[in-house]
Amino acid sequence: MEEKNRKQIRKTGRKPKIDPAVHRYSINLNAEDNAKFLALFDQSRMKAIAHFITACIFQKTVKTVKMDMDAIEYHEKLTRFFSQFRAIGTNYNQIVKILYRNFSEKKAGTYLFRLEKETIELVQVTKEVIRLTQEFEEKHLKKE
Repeated sequence: MEEKNRKQIRKTGRKPKIDPAVHRYSINLNAEDNAKFLALFDQSRMKAIAHFITACIFQKTVKTVKMDMDAIEYHEKLTRFFSQFRAIGTNYNQIVKILYRNFSEKKAGTYLFRLEKETIELVQVTKEVIRLTQEFEEKHLKKE
């Protein structure tokens, strides 16, 4: 009966791999080569050095992704700007309704004339933002 209990398969723990990696190799690098290696490893954004080394040895494609933090920050600020721009549009509609409801036709027209001037200024600022964004994309963002 004791032999029967020993032969029972235990279902706890990790399942054994079908093809475990048991062959190990060792290399030595000098300080300069190690710095180059670590720079390439960082650019690859892989999580395990072993996976990076096997990808390099067997000439698998190693993707490197460079993140430009300035471009990300610019994009975030631009997104916030356009959300504010949408809010201005909503407020614009509300102001026009309130002006016609609470003031006479003549007084509402005067305020709307002022609002039009400010809107034209806002349009010019928006066009400038679009131009600067296109310039930024051409200079700093490489599209591959």
